[in-house]
Amino acid sequence: MDWLTDNKIPVGKVASDVFDWLQLHGEWFFDGLSDMLEALIDGILYVLQTPPPLAVVLGFVALTFLLQRNWKTCLFVFLGFLFILNQGYWEETTESLTLVLSACVVCMAIGVPIGIVAAHHPRFYTYLRPVLDLMQTLPTFVYLIPAIVFFGIGMVPGLIATVVFVLPAPIRLTHLGVSRTPKPLLEAATAFGATPTQTLLKVELPYAYPQIMAGLNQTIMLSLSMVVIAALVGADGLGVPVVRALNQVNTGLGFESGFVIVVVAIMLDRVLQTGRRG
Repeated sequence: MDWLTDNKIPVGKVASDVFDWLQLHGEWFFDGLSDMLEALIDGILYVLQTPPPLAVVLGFVALTFLLQRNWKTCLFVFLGFLFILNQGYWEETTESLTLVLSACVVCMAIGVPIGIVAAHHPRFYTYLRPVLDLMQTLPTFVYLIPAIVFFGIGMVPGLIATVVFVLPAPIRLTHLGVSRTPKPLLEAATAFGATPTQTLLKVELPYAYPQIMAGLNQTIMLSLSMVVIAALVGADGLGVPVVRALNQVNTGLGFESGFVIVVVAIMLDRVLQTGRRG
């Protein structure tokens, strides 16, 4: 089998050459993107860390009530944040929430329009689907290498790696919701003289709303699952104590910080659940 290995397809070399070329000729683009994402991160972090912690907690509780109209969910969110404060992980939690919210803004801003276009152009989605499969199945640690090369160390490369991993979720679910709009609804809209834009805004998007919200939920959950990996490239947040616990073989610190991540994930899931209001 030496003849097979001697004629190795240069996948690694091609990838390396592409990244070298991008680093050489695209520095202006990556610097501008980094500055824009840094501003987004700093803005969200300012909103979460400047007010007193209890004020932020009450803000989340109020948001939960507006979305769910369920006092039990509000109480759960309030107690969850009190537990985080009790454990002394408030700063790390706000940093992780900043990463998650930033990823949501970027992923939904990119994913929903792409999902709409894919739903209206099936051939485009046929070409897009292998790319989405690659983004979801490629080991997440691989994303960290170009992220470090282009953006250095910090929150921005962690955000970039998170977006690449999470982006397929809102694209797929938006495509699913829009493409499954019943034909009778579309025909009725056309019969009443609706333009394509009006049909999209008044028929397709309202019908696809549950799937789009499911895409948002998945975006948040998948983003939160990346906090530990993002910590490996210098991103602040709850992943930092997890990595520290791993390096020190500190069982107590690992379970403590890991349980806080679980509490944050459950709270975010309950806040964004649709169709369960009581």
